[in-house]
Amino acid sequence: MRFLLEVTMDGEALAKDPAGELGRILRYWAGNLRHYPLEPGDGSVVYDSEYREVGRWGIEAAEAS
Repeated sequence: MRFLLEVTMDGEALAKDPAGELGRILRYWAGNLRHYPLEPGDGSVVYDSEYREVGRWGIEAAEAS
């Protein structure tokens, strides 16, 4: 499996303080992941501190070799 997190950094909150805003997003989702079984197909939208959609995370199945 793979965990993927994608955040668009051109939003207002991320443009003002990219390190601070990314840190907030990572802390929030690190604490929130326990609410998911973390199986392929799980995922959610990611919001900035002003509740604007800025990305998403998801769990994907491993690619066959």
